[in-house]
Amino acid sequence: AMPNKKKYKVNGDSGIKAQIQFADQKQEFNKRPTKIGRRSLSRSISQSSTDSYSSAASYTDSSDDETSPRDKQQKNSKGSSDFCVKNIKQAEFGRREIEIAEQEMPALMALRKRAQGEKPLAGAKIVGCTHITAQTAVLMETLGALGAQCRWAACNIYSTLNEVAAALAESGFPVFAWKGESEDDFWWCIDRCVNVEGWQPNMILDDGGDLTHWIYKKYPNMFKKIKGIVEESVTGVHRLYQLSKAGKLCVPAMNVNDSVTKQKFDNLYCCRESILDGLKRTTDMMFGGKQVVVCGYGEVGKGCCAALKAMGSIVYVTEIDPICALQACMDGFRLVKLNEVIRQVDIVITCTGNKNVVTREHLDRMKNSCIVCNMGHSNTEIDVASLRTPELTWERVRSQVDHVIWPDGKRIVLLAEGRLLNLSCSTVPTFVLSITATTQALALIELYNAPEGRYKQDVYLLPKKMDEYVASLHLPTFDAHLTELTDEQAKYLGLNKNGPFKPNYYRC
Repeated sequence: AMPNKKKYKVNGDSGIKAQIQFADQKQEFNKRPTKIGRRSLSRSISQSSTDSYSSAASYTDSSDDETSPRDKQQKNSKGSSDFCVKNIKQAEFGRREIEIAEQEMPALMALRKRAQGEKPLAGAKIVGCTHITAQTAVLMETLGALGAQCRWAACNIYSTLNEVAAALAESGFPVFAWKGESEDDFWWCIDRCVNVEGWQPNMILDDGGDLTHWIYKKYPNMFKKIKGIVEESVTGVHRLYQLSKAGKLCVPAMNVNDSVTKQKFDNLYCCRESILDGLKRTTDMMFGGKQVVVCGYGEVGKGCCAALKAMGSIVYVTEIDPICALQACMDGFRLVKLNEVIRQVDIVITCTGNKNVVTREHLDRMKNSCIVCNMGHSNTEIDVASLRTPELTWERVRSQVDHVIWPDGKRIVLLAEGRLLNLSCSTVPTFVLSITATTQALALIELYNAPEGRYKQDVYLLPKKMDEYVASLHLPTFDAHLTELTDEQAKYLGLNKNGPFKPNYYRC
């Protein structure tokens, strides 16, 4: 159970800000679950979806109105009530956020222009479950412009920007999401998207696999009629492969996560920029000279290490895979086991996609004021449940920052309760999300329009040609000029002048 002790520290802030923060935190603190019954859920419910994220961009609506959106009767200006958001009146503010995002998402806007005439998604009924932010709103409106009908829920209980959800509901999208849903709300929203009289989805766009599993378990007949699934997260893809292995996947699925444009850009470059942002906003710390251990040297780990090294931090890496481990060594990082450095490091960052990477034993041995955070998709990497014991005191310092205090006075700083740091505590670069969203849109177009038999009941990677097309749509932003092969050069390499330039197995 949570201790009643609540402290709010405001260091040198103005009185007004202190009041705002206090109100905000009080609410957040009271909402926190006191029991960890959730953890006993079977693994088929992805733990990533019911983690709490809260995007820093949504500080405008820490609502005083505690009525659940499910109990409100709201209508948009066209008289429709087929949506459930926090407050439809915030639509105008959300529209401005979407317009800002459009400026940084050139490829989606180009796709809208190019394909609007031919409407490649005409007749597509897409049910989606992603983070609902200004960037995903641009994707949804692009799918709408390409002819699709969409219904949408949030893949996470805290990542929704309420004002953006309101703007989408106002413009006619059936959206069921608000920031701070309970777990019951989360599944209710997904069900409201799927279970509609006279509307049968034929495509799924998922992030984390919860929507796919809900339809598979609850509506098996509907699942059989789906033309294709597009999944964008490591967690969701893993679950699709499990279904496929068991012979239970009866529809083709596109693994967008492992396409080069998602993996390299979203996982590497995005994390390289957002790790520092998340740490700075929550702790105001200085990175120079700090000792940091990064657990995992995949794409996310590589991005985090590069950013911290550039800031002058001393970076250690833990890794299980000898290839990634050798890469870390060649990049100039000390490869260690976590228990070798746990007593001396100032920051611990997890990005493995695994569970129990940082255990209670590690947490007990950390030095005073060590910062602990996670950059992986699920909240399973740090064993936060083990810290909810009577002898430890939790103090909420500010939104998404907790001090956990041991009986001897030692404290650690836990960020976002072990949930995804960049989506919880800062924002993610829009340009990178443009790359991922364009990849998702093309995967939907490809699966929806594929002739019978091109895709069997299995999990596929996006064709390399499409990866290259997504990249080419983003080049004009940089005023970049691609070199073209001559006929002679193309013949020498055995390539088509227009690509694909690399074989499908090539990882750049």
